[in-house]
Amino acid sequence: MNFSSAIFLFFFLPLAFLGDRFLGNTRARRPFLALAGLIFYAFGQLAGLAVLLLNAAVTWLAGRSIARGGHRAAAAGAIAFDLALLGAFKYLDFFTGSLNAALGLALPSAGLVLPIGISFFTFKSISYLADTARAPERGSAGFLDVLLYLSWFPEVTSGPITRFSQFAEGLPARRVTSEQTARGLRRLTVGLAKKLLIAGPVAAIADAAFGAAAPDFRLAWLGAAAYTIQIYFDFSGYSDMAVGLSALFGFSSAENFDYPYLAASITEFWRRWHLSLSGWFRDYVYIPLGGSRRGRVRTACNKAVVFLLCGLWHGASWTFVLWGVWHGVFSAFESAGVIPVKRLQSSRAGRMVSHGYALLAVGLGFVLFRADSLTAAASVYRGLVSFSVSPMTSLTLARISPVAWLALALGVIGSLPVAPAARKWAASRTARTANGLCALSYAGTLALFALCLLALAGGGFQPFIYFQF
Repeated sequence: MNFSSAIFLFFFLPLAFLGDRFLGNTRARRPFLALAGLIFYAFGQLAGLAVLLLNAAVTWLAGRSIARGGHRAAAAGAIAFDLALLGAFKYLDFFTGSLNAALGLALPSAGLVLPIGISFFTFKSISYLADTARAPERGSAGFLDVLLYLSWFPEVTSGPITRFSQFAEGLPARRVTSEQTARGLRRLTVGLAKKLLIAGPVAAIADAAFGAAAPDFRLAWLGAAAYTIQIYFDFSGYSDMAVGLSALFGFSSAENFDYPYLAASITEFWRRWHLSLSGWFRDYVYIPLGGSRRGRVRTACNKAVVFLLCGLWHGASWTFVLWGVWHGVFSAFESAGVIPVKRLQSSRAGRMVSHGYALLAVGLGFVLFRADSLTAAASVYRGLVSFSVSPMTSLTLARISPVAWLALALGVIGSLPVAPAARKWAASRTARTANGLCALSYAGTLALFALCLLALAGGGFQPFIYFQF
């Protein structure tokens, strides 16, 4: 089930919301929400439901064992099981195919169907187990709480990877005020608008570039820029919807974005992009490897390992692996001082250069992320440096709709912190001005929702990009 689908917005969500409100703080409230999460997941993929339930059962049993004194053994065993399950479903055929191609073998394909969201609920499970091993009292959570945490419908298919300690704050008696509900609906609508009004139309430009056999200079650069906007508004739109949905039910979801295209280095970019995943790798991989405590060379190596795993996490494809290596190399060079971002950022002009470098590196890296194969990525990269002009490209550019061009322009503007600047300005004025701006924001939300309904009525099914991971 997709957040931007009519069945979710006008059937599932109202029923879940009203049912939660009707049950109040009764004992049936948690089972109801857990069931809602399982139904939501089953709509997307019924076959994967068994994997989700198995993961929840193993996580809960291991947590109970840790709480009773079996700290490391139980945590290590359950984490190994989670990783083995993830590896079998997501990477077995990838490695088998790679071995066949490299060694001329004919190993059979397992043909396992990848459960949707397995990368997300597996990482949530591992964070629960690792945190419980550090503080065993956390393992006393009941099975229903663990199941609700892992199957929480705003997060189960595409994150964010919220920690159990943050999620558990909403497990006791919850009272959601009308103001919280209004803020949740506003955040939900903003996320929906990002997906339908910006990411959706801009996707047509990116698809034209990456679908071309040999894009010329103009189309290659336009496609790279369009996809950089598309993926940000697609994924940040989903994350906004997840945060807004959780707020409607009295829970807190982790924030995932902080205007990443303002970054002046790759290191800073990952402090602003997919924050819940970056934090997960920092706490459970980077720091255990030694972090930045053992000199520049070891820090650079640790970062390279983390980004290689990050790329592989995104998908069983060499394009994702190389995308991770791409970011790992830049991040490692920054740590080693080969790319002097710290020195550049000591002046205003230098920071502009550093910002341009980071934006270029991120955008060029997204070519690998978007391309269907290494061959397709190479075709776009050739176009970027070809300086050729193709008549076919002129026809392609002429077919791009004004709506797509407008969405691209709005995406560029929306990548800047316009909303925080407006809130800061309002806070510096009188209370009447601040209240007026707040009322205006809700009026704007209604207008956005009306535009989203028009987009839903006129468009086809548009799954979120991170739904595939």
